[in-house]
Amino acid sequence: MTEKSTLKEIEERFDKDVSRFSNLDTGQQTTLDALFNMELITDGIAAVYPDLKQVLDIGCGAGNYPVKLAHQVSNFDCTLVDLSQPMLDKAYERLQGLTSGKVEIIKGDFRTVALKENSYDVIIATAVLHHLRDDQDWEQAFEKLYRLLKKGGSLWIFDLVIQDHEAIQHLIYHQHYGAYLTNLKDESYRDHVFNYIEHEDTPRSLTYQLNLLKTVGFNFVDVLHKKLNFASFVAFK
Repeated sequence: MTEKSTLKEIEERFDKDVSRFSNLDTGQQTTLDALFNMELITDGIAAVYPDLKQVLDIGCGAGNYPVKLAHQVSNFDCTLVDLSQPMLDKAYERLQGLTSGKVEIIKGDFRTVALKENSYDVIIATAVLHHLRDDQDWEQAFEKLYRLLKKGGSLWIFDLVIQDHEAIQHLIYHQHYGAYLTNLKDESYRDHVFNYIEHEDTPRSLTYQLNLLKTVGFNFVDVLHKKLNFASFVAFK
């Protein structure tokens, strides 16, 4: 396996990329259907929790998801967690005027920062879980997210996924996603994205994650959307 980036290296890359992650009109363009999934997840949260009170966004970036959510539900408290201080500062700046609730920022890794258990109606985890490493890391992270939720709370995920079959993975990732990245800019950009994914990320398949969510205790899970190597899904406690 290629030696993976450290948390510090990941933090430093995101520190330099705040403006790209602050665009509500496009979302993150290297992800497929980014804007559609943002709307789908925030619409879903608003539909399930019309009286939403407590939201936790792990790996919040510049805050697109809670900002989008605040256009529909405007009185929730929100805890924002991220490795990057510039991202947190931007997320706080954008969100604090949109909700009448409290906005708190916490710099650090969601796996290790102190968060109160049984406290959140909703946890948002978008483009963050692919940074997890081995199976033990995945299991411990999902167990922690389960413990943080209130009974009836839910975890909303949108992320990069892989296919378990090698030939299908090659077709979907290297051919189709590669073509998508090339069309965004050019082949050198495709190679740049592939390179930092190889060095930073250790994604798992959608099936792996759905099964693990049930294993750690979630009552049921549901797939919202999947296109090639990106998927959005939800799990209820």
